[in-house]
Amino acid sequence: MRHTTSKSIAVNRADSRAKLRERVKELTCLYGIEQITSKPGLTLDEKLAAVARLLPPAWQYSARACARIVVDDKIVKSPKFRDGAHRQSAPILIGEKLRGAVEIHYRDERGVLRAKPFLKEEQALIENIAGRIALMVEREETEIAKDELRKQLIRSDRLAAIGQLAAGVAHELNEPLNAILGFAQLARKTPRLPVQTARDLEAIAEASLHARNIIRELLIFARQGKPCNARVNLNRIIMDELSLFETLCRKSCVELKREIEPDLPEITADKSQILQVVSNLIVNALQAMPEGGAVTLKTFFDADSVFFAVDDSGKGMSAEVKENIFLPFFTTKDVDQGTGLGLSVVHGIVTSHGGDIRVESEQGRGTSFLISFPLRRENIQGELNEKNT
Repeated sequence: MRHTTSKSIAVNRADSRAKLRERVKELTCLYGIEQITSKPGLTLDEKLAAVARLLPPAWQYSARACARIVVDDKIVKSPKFRDGAHRQSAPILIGEKLRGAVEIHYRDERGVLRAKPFLKEEQALIENIAGRIALMVEREETEIAKDELRKQLIRSDRLAAIGQLAAGVAHELNEPLNAILGFAQLARKTPRLPVQTARDLEAIAEASLHARNIIRELLIFARQGKPCNARVNLNRIIMDELSLFETLCRKSCVELKREIEPDLPEITADKSQILQVVSNLIVNALQAMPEGGAVTLKTFFDADSVFFAVDDSGKGMSAEVKENIFLPFFTTKDVDQGTGLGLSVVHGIVTSHGGDIRVESEQGRGTSFLISFPLRRENIQGELNEKNT
């Protein structure tokens, strides 16, 4: 009897020591994860890889254990990982959204492990680890979002300061520039002008027109131009603007094509700003074709929107350029050939009118801009009423 009791005590002690060893292994693992989480300078990928290496020693059959951590499209594994016959896992949840999982696999090629080799304490451990990884990922994403917000605020402050300076300069230049342009256009109408004088006046008018467009861009960018919405005919704006570019297109060996929908409904918009959109897109197309080509302007509509498209046969753009074209001051041109505001201004005007702008481009095959403006029901009804009267 005494021998049986002693044996039972010894077994209990051995069992207690085994359980204690398992708990020590678990605590060591959790402490290591905490150290990794708080260590500065590590990327998320590096942290996940370090955690994956820590996991196998924390399990009962550590020699047979290997780990895999999946977070979104990131997959990290412990050394010599292989899918095992036995697997234990826990989901990684961030904001109640499933983002991945933590897995422990037991390699058991000879089938010596029992049917359920994992301890219930190990299930609690892996769920704890999954929660810590979720916090790690969430903190990383929060820091990235904060950093991006800081950059945006700095960029906004800089752009605001530049905008105020630009608006002041633009206001000072606008009046004398309009006078130069007006006198040049008036002088061109003088009968029997010498050929060279006529050419000089044309050059003055073109340069003044270019400078006026830059000033318009600066004023719109600085939000100094107050919108004055009214019913406007997009076709008429396009045709009026094309008349200003016909001479330049001929000189540049660019063919102007028009595919205009004659029954295009009017839209509610600021006429001067829409004119700026048309002008900037034509200029952008011409600059993309230094050796000549063709630019096509199209208008059409459906039940909800009026569309305006500008297609050119120019050099096209790379995916990187395409991604950045609407950013203020982004340009691929030389310093003296553009401000980098043209397409940014177009984007700002279109979105402020509730519209949308899309671009398709392929290097060597040209570029297409497609703009849509919302079509209000009262505009359609107004068109119908006018036709019926």
